[in-house]
Amino acid sequence: MRALLLLIILSIPLLFSACTSGKKAFERGSYYEACVKAINRLRQKPNHKKSKEILRKSYPLAIQTLEDNAQQAMISNDQYKYKKKLQAYEAINNLHQNIKASPAARKVISNPKNYFAEVADLKEKAAEESYAIGMNYLSNNTREDAKQAYYHFRDVDSFVPGFKDVRSKMDEAKFTATLKVIVEQIPVPSIYSLSADFFQDKVEEYLHSQYRSNEFVRFYTQAEADAEDLPYVDQYLRLQFDDFVVGETHIERITETFTRDSVVVGKTKVRDGKEVNVYGTVKAKLTVNRKEVKSRGLFSMRAVDAHSKAVLTHRKFTGEFIWFTQWGNFNGDERALTDEQLAICAAYDVPPPAPQVLFIEFTKPIYDQLVPALNQFYQQY
Repeated sequence: MRALLLLIILSIPLLFSACTSGKKAFERGSYYEACVKAINRLRQKPNHKKSKEILRKSYPLAIQTLEDNAQQAMISNDQYKYKKKLQAYEAINNLHQNIKASPAARKVISNPKNYFAEVADLKEKAAEESYAIGMNYLSNNTREDAKQAYYHFRDVDSFVPGFKDVRSKMDEAKFTATLKVIVEQIPVPSIYSLSADFFQDKVEEYLHSQYRSNEFVRFYTQAEADAEDLPYVDQYLRLQFDDFVVGETHIERITETFTRDSVVVGKTKVRDGKEVNVYGTVKAKLTVNRKEVKSRGLFSMRAVDAHSKAVLTHRKFTGEFIWFTQWGNFNGDERALTDEQLAICAAYDVPPPAPQVLFIEFTKPIYDQLVPALNQFYQQY
């Protein structure tokens, strides 16, 4: 799969051609890559001499290397011999198509080689080959072998779409390879008239719709597992609030005196009768009331093996949200205060948000910690 993916990537026009003629690839013996880069460069600059020279020298070496790879695969006991021969021939055909699509490249290689006539038969043989290997892996009935079976069946379907019953075998292998995890409800102690539905919905939406870290892990609610008549479960993911406090209120009052120098405090006349400003110091006593409403909680993530009941991981996360309001008053000269201090004096005590809102707010930083922890833990499967 990796080799085939590499060939596909190398075939994408202009992908590697931004600033290269393929010289470096040629020098390290990557003749196929050197050809692709040179051809793509000639599409941009048809008169690029260095790219023409690289293509002229690398093309026969690329063909020779690919044909040697195909021949070596066929005379060996390699279980992937037809797949490897197919990959080599498709690479040669790809060079043929790219050269034909570039007038400048066609002037360098006027008659590029191709194996189009051979590919159809090779795909059938490669499909049969990979299908047999996939069936062998699937018969072992383990998660890791089922993964390998799935990859081979996926290869089969790419070679010959709908080959035999390969799509049902892909589904069977994927099911066997997939870790099945039931996510338990997120309870909130009944002494609180609060709901964790918002948080739970957000977690379930992520696990069901956005989780992409490992295609071989699937999360179920208990209702989903029952509806699908799931034959077995591998793990239970227990998410719960170990402790939380909502609406812990603290009020603080601070009184300070502020002064400001060089403030105009009056006017006076000098000897010539001219009126001038008189500067002095002004002060004001400011009292600020600050009300804080703290909400915080401790949340745990525990993965439990469904068979042995062993705890596989246990992580804890904390979250906190502090809502506050300020109001105040002053005695003295307002010019001694800043605009911000005056705004506080113009404010008044306001009630905090509803407890349910405070609960949701402190769960947000918990969610931000939970998601990467889930990704990290389930990546290993």
